[in-house]
Formats: sequence, C-alpha cells, structure tokens
Amino acid sequence: MAFTGLQDFIKKLEEKGELVRIRTSVSAELEITEIADRVMKQNGPALLFENVKGSDYPLFINGFGSSERMAIALGSSSPDDVAAEIGDIIDLSGYATLFDKIKAVPRLARLAMVFPVTKSRGACQEIVEECDLSSLPVLKCWPGDSGRFITLPVVITRDPETGMQNMGMYRMQVLDNTSTAMHWHLHKDGRRIYEKYKKIGGKMPVSVAIGCDPAVIYAATAPLPEFVDEALFAGFIRKAPISMVKSLESDILVPASSEFILEGFIDIDEAPVLEGPFGDHTGYYSLADYYPVFHITKLTRKKTPVYPATIVGRPPMEDCYIGKATERIFLPLLKMQCPEIIDIDFPLEGVFHNCVIISIDKKYPGQAFKVMNNVWGLGQMMYTKMIVIVDRNISPHDYSAVTWKVFNNIDWGRDIIISRGPLDALDHSSPYPHFGNRIGIDATVKRPEEGHPRPWPDEIIMDDEIKKIVTSKWNEYGLAADRESTEKE
Repeated sequence: MAFTGLQDFIKKLEEKGELVRIRTSVSAELEITEIADRVMKQNGPALLFENVKGSDYPLFINGFGSSERMAIALGSSSPDDVAAEIGDIIDLSGYATLFDKIKAVPRLARLAMVFPVTKSRGACQEIVEECDLSSLPVLKCWPGDSGRFITLPVVITRDPETGMQNMGMYRMQVLDNTSTAMHWHLHKDGRRIYEKYKKIGGKMPVSVAIGCDPAVIYAATAPLPEFVDEALFAGFIRKAPISMVKSLESDILVPASSEFILEGFIDIDEAPVLEGPFGDHTGYYSLADYYPVFHITKLTRKKTPVYPATIVGRPPMEDCYIGKATERIFLPLLKMQCPEIIDIDFPLEGVFHNCVIISIDKKYPGQAFKVMNNVWGLGQMMYTKMIVIVDRNISPHDYSAVTWKVFNNIDWGRDIIISRGPLDALDHSSPYPHFGNRIGIDATVKRPEEGHPRPWPDEIIMDDEIKKIVTSKWNEYGLAADRESTEKE
C-alpha cells in the first residue's frame, strides 16, 4: 500500500490501534522525550502530541517504534518481504537462458514503474512564508544537549558534477530562527557532495523535507550505494513512484507530499560552527564538533501540517526498529557480495555499528576470516567494531546459542583478528576520531588445517525418535497442566 504522505500513515496507524493522541499540554523541552522514552522502552504505541507549548503544530513520534509499525510503514507484512523482492531482482542465476530472461521481464518492469515523477506543484508548497524555526515544536531531547535539534529531517543535496540528488538524514541543531548546523559525518554522502562544492566555492543549495511519506523517511536512512537514488528506492518500497516538486529557490527536487520544506544554502566560505553535545543512539552524548551552517531562506508547508520527530538514546528506541529493517532488507545485497553468508543479526545493544553476528556455510579453512575482511570492505559495514562468525546451524538471532559457541569454541590465540580501519564518528572509545581497532571472532567448528589437530567433539543432541515419542506423550506427563497452574498462581 502506498501512502499519500505522513498524515495518511498516521491515519492508518490510528485505524489499527497503533497510535495514541495526547491532548494534554506538553513541553518540547525534555518533557516529550521523557514521555516517549518510557513508551518506547515498553514497546508502546506511536504518539501524536496535539498541544505542544509554543507551537501551533502537532508533533508525531514513535511511528516506526515496533516491528508491526515498521511493516506498515514499508507496506509489507515484514521487512523480509522487501528483502525477498530485492533478492528476486538481483538473482542473476535466473537470467541464464533466453526463456528465463523473458520470465524476468515482469520483475524488471516493476523497476521502471517506480522512478520518481516531477510535478509542477505539491502540497508541501501550499503555504509559503519566511522561516521562523521557533514556530516549530523542535525538541530539546536530553538535559546535556546543546540546544534544540531537528531529528527526523530528509536533507536533500545535488551533486554538482553528476547532477544526481542525495537524500540523507542528518540531525540539525537550531542556531537561531533561520539557521541550523548540518551534522553530516566524514563518510556520509551529504558530506561528500559538500566537499565537491568546497572546490567550487560560493553557496551550496540545500532543501530539507520534514514529514515525508514513511518510505522516503526510511530510504533516507538506508545504506544505499552512491549510484542508487533514495527517491527511486522509496518508490520501490511503496510500489509506486514518489511525486517530486522543484524547490522555489533552487533546482533541488523535494517530495511533494512533505509536511514542511526548509530551503536554503550553505556558504562554502563560512567558518563551521560548534555543534553538540547531543544525546545519541549510542546511549551517550556525542561530543561537540564543528559543522557547516545551513541558512534557511524560505519555509513552505501544508496548510495543516504535522511535525515529525524521533529521539535516540540507550536502546531499545524507535531507531532500533529502523535498524532491524535495514538488517533484513539489505541481507540479499550482502549475500550477493559474500555468498557463503546465511544470515546476520545486529544486536540492539551494539547500536548498529558496534557488533554483527554472521552465520556462514563454512566449506574451507580460514573462511570465517575471509568473510570478516569482505564485510569490513562493504560500505558502512566498515564501521563494525566486532564481527562474530558462527556455523550455519546456529541462528545469529539466538544470542544464547551464539554466546555458547563464543564461550566454548574460541582459542584466543588462533580465532581472533584485530583489524585497524575506519570507525563511526560517534564511537567514543577509540583514542582517535573516525579510526581505530576492530575485532573478528571465529566461533565456527575448527579443522586440522586451521591449527586444531585434536578431534572436535560432537554436540549433545537427543535422538529424533525419542523426541517424537516424548512430544506425543507430553500431555500424559502432566507437565503442561502443572506449568499452567503455576503461571496462574
């Protein structure tokens, strides 16, 4: 199902009992965060605050904060369905013969039908006014934050060399009523485009969409290759093209159904401004650093817009479910690069970039180390501080089984490697920013060729026939009844 915009998504959540309206007057400074944090920690509903002090606009939060709502946002029963469609398209083995190529046409035709379309006018430009960020219910999330932050923006820039647009999600600290800091990290696409403009000089046009179709919001967070347009990817997710409209003051195209659009520029010759600290998804405050200033020259909006926001902090939070969706959706692309991978899991406590567990179909000595080095060479996977490799019969989602293997299968002199390389900008444990040490742990069964000449013991597993007998007689033992009575007490 393709939503017409954010408010259509909100309506669907309310119909499904996934949203609560809060009419009590609340403050955007800390109070909303405390409410939302308690709700998120309890796997609670999406929230629509209808009476935010100092603003005429309602605030929507936690829209992606459960597996069910994430699936609704993606228009599927689960992110695995989206992954299956991606896997179906990139399965090159299906194109081996002429007949298979003909059969593949419907799959490829779907790609041609999801390219973004440009319209002359959009709902996001119903009202055009001078910018006053104080009118928006922008959150101050945590006590140690350096100010108010726009936390769910879709920042749109255009490559001056290729003309290709990029959509990224970078927090924006409000500096005054018409300017913010633009927090794009060293390895982000927005920063890469900014560096190109630095060679040109002058002003870099930027448009920021706030309150997009949920597929667009997700696409802006996705670790896409440079050559993949986020608007195209969003169209693929929603199975219908994204309608775009030209910004009023630049050639940048923005999603037509957005709630708000901030148009402006970054002056390449202007000195960066100190931004942060900010309570981040690591559960710690990210340190203050210098980032470019975004000057807003025009604000356009719907007549009756809704302002969306999110908060991040110690997991589990709303962003954890976005990260889990990415884990599933991008698995086919990872397996295309590294076919021996069976499955992956990013534990929430690893905050996306600190740990990944990978099960592989191990065929030869040293294969686990080959996978580690391969993964560290793939896009944002270069940030992964810990990679744990297990055999294919171990589910990476079964943390008990994984820790059992790590605690029992490891010889530390043989089964770990330390790799020096890039780290996420938010990593506070490394002595240096953006760079440090990463660890790979091989928890697979070892072979003599890997330096283990002793016999490897078999796992303790009950005979299948006995399992069937016990299962068929389980009710006769009286254990189920006893367990139920205990639970009732």
